[in-house]
Amino acid sequence: MTDLIVEAELRETTGKGDARRMRRAGLLPGIIYGGGKPDLAITINANAIGKLLNEEAFYTSMLEVKVKSKRGKNTVLLKDVQWDPITDTAMHLDFVRVSSKDSVTVEVPVVAINFEKCPGDVAGGLLDVIRHVLEVTCRADSIPDSIEVDCANMDIGDTVHIEDITLPEGAEVQHDVNFTVLNISAPKVETAQETDEEVSADDVATEESSSEEEA
Repeated sequence: MTDLIVEAELRETTGKGDARRMRRAGLLPGIIYGGGKPDLAITINANAIGKLLNEEAFYTSMLEVKVKSKRGKNTVLLKDVQWDPITDTAMHLDFVRVSSKDSVTVEVPVVAINFEKCPGDVAGGLLDVIRHVLEVTCRADSIPDSIEVDCANMDIGDTVHIEDITLPEGAEVQHDVNFTVLNISAPKVETAQETDEEVSADDVATEESSSEEEA
């Protein structure tokens, strides 16, 4: 069962020139491939898909792409988005066909919860998320929206490694080393030496300014 439905139309022509014309007309080009079936070049309403691209779940959910005048379901995952480096708008979408039982590897965001209640935050510690996403392997119909890390009992200096995290049933994160996901670091303390250096720099700047005025 899919979570989201995307309406699309077949794209009769391909190429950079055609893609530019489509984008000017408010359409976003894309492609559906895989699953032992022929590739489908499609167009999608840019405004409609733009709203979905702002939802985190769109990147980790099974989708149904309904292609007008084309029979059969296209149950897919969003595989890739090509972005314009200047305008930061989507330029092209790649979808790969999947079935609910397929094993897939997707990037799932890491979410730290209960940090505001933990001893480390009370003591002024800083939350440092090292891995904002994890590559999770699981069934296509069981992709978690996020991987939650409970910080409720963490103090300054505490670290959470990948092997400390309880993943959803059936989900795995392949790793050769027990890498760090997040930690709580001590707040930066301004030393007396840093303060003296700042004061000295201010004095020099003041003296130079006074010399210029006298000149």
